[in-house]
Amino acid sequence: MSGPVVLVGAPGSGKSTVGALLAARLEVPFTDVDAEIEERTGRSIAEIFADDGEPAFRALEQQVTAELLDRPGVLSLGGGAVLSAATRAALRGHRVVWLQVSAATAVSRVGLNEARPLLLGNVRGRLIKLLAERTPLYAEVATERVETDVLQPAEVVDLLLTAEKSRG
Repeated sequence: MSGPVVLVGAPGSGKSTVGALLAARLEVPFTDVDAEIEERTGRSIAEIFADDGEPAFRALEQQVTAELLDRPGVLSLGGGAVLSAATRAALRGHRVVWLQVSAATAVSRVGLNEARPLLLGNVRGRLIKLLAERTPLYAEVATERVETDVLQPAEVVDLLLTAEKSRG
């Protein structure tokens, strides 16, 4: 595998959990873009949103994502990374797995998580709105889709590994 396996999806779809498990099974590095941004800036995503605003965060996210697409391994993108046309273009030619999740399941997984600034307040309402806005963008970049609502993370990984074997 030259470039990374890229995981995209809404908050609560399992990108970080599945990504770490998949990387371990493949014995390759795992990188979560949000965690990488926090490490590089020394600030939480919520702090970046509060101090600098969403546009500044999205610019940073786009830059970090572009850098990480050159590395092998498993890469988990932030839920809103697909909002960037440049990021969507950069994903072409990569194995991009869309971890699909319903709003109800996402809400149960995310809960009232302060680390997710776009979901503060009415979590269910915000997730429904985010899913409506982003679903066409996830569909645009995805080369594969996995419904995660009724699957455990290890089951999602098993499906991805089976798909990898069938790819050659």
